[in-house]
Amino acid sequence: MLSEQLCELAADALEQRKAVDIRVLDVRSMTDITDYMIVASGRSTRQVSAIAEHLIEQAKAKDHRPMGTEGLRHGEWILVDLCDVIVHLMTPETREFYQLEKLWGGSETTVANPV
Repeated sequence: MLSEQLCELAADALEQRKAVDIRVLDVRSMTDITDYMIVASGRSTRQVSAIAEHLIEQAKAKDHRPMGTEGLRHGEWILVDLCDVIVHLMTPETREFYQLEKLWGGSETTVANPV
């Protein structure tokens, strides 16, 4: 699966579970570890966890197992590593505190349909 297709699959899975403020960052020119990063929020730790679990299920359904996940137990910040796409799901408070979009400034390529 091409990284663009994987990115689209991930963004669609996030939208299906009503993630908010979905940002797709093209980081190909900044790092070799991944092509895209997606940052999105859920309204609560429970929703963040549900979004992550849905994303993992959708990726597995397309024969693309995540390389790893972090934070599923707590749900404040969950990282799903799909290799060419890394997804950060956070509560609004955690996202505001860490401001990942600013760390990767200038790399935003698109905003997936925000809810």
